[in-house]
Amino acid sequence: MPRVMAEEIMDDPGQSEGDFAAALDGLERLNKLTFAHAPLLRFLDRLVSEQGLRSLSLLDVGAGGGDALRAVARWGQRRGITLDLWGLDRSPWAERHAMASGTPAQWITCDLFDLPADRRFDVVTCSLFAHHLEDAALVRFLRWLPVHAERRWLILDLHRHWLPWAAVWAGTRLLRMHPMVTHDGPVSVMRGFDRADWGRLVAGAEVSATIRWILPFRWAVSGPGA
Repeated sequence: MPRVMAEEIMDDPGQSEGDFAAALDGLERLNKLTFAHAPLLRFLDRLVSEQGLRSLSLLDVGAGGGDALRAVARWGQRRGITLDLWGLDRSPWAERHAMASGTPAQWITCDLFDLPADRRFDVVTCSLFAHHLEDAALVRFLRWLPVHAERRWLILDLHRHWLPWAAVWAGTRLLRMHPMVTHDGPVSVMRGFDRADWGRLVAGAEVSATIRWILPFRWAVSGPGA
């Protein structure tokens, strides 16, 4: 099944703020139903345990409505970890939605490649955003991550496979989600990855990375900071 870079409605800047916000709400609902943030929290658990950390700065790239950052904030409270959380998204509506939803983070509204090289964080994460990028941009992003991560970086994204495609296609319709979500959800799966894709992209970027398949039909790609 080849990677199909069909257009996602959410990537169209001509969408209204109301539709964008409704889509973010729908995506947050999907993330809860699929336990999307559990691999991120396990990654952070391992990091703080292995390195004995009691504080952590974290940048989430493509942060959208901020639900991953809110999950990390709750994790930090449970673990007693002092957090300095940041979200990065090029849409100004993302920041407004995240702040209205109570996201305890500072925000950067820009294209990720416009972030100055001297802006560094302990951890840089990217949850379900990488599939929005074409292969050439993804290779550039893989090189970008160690530049901005002091300790570790992590990409979590979709496994391109007929089973999650069918589940997302049916689930978004049965749950009567916003039309943007019912369209973009299955498209996102088709823009996702298989192991060969990640092997090729990591090799092209010439970065050190570990590639792992995780439930439910996700890839976790992680590496050290520079």
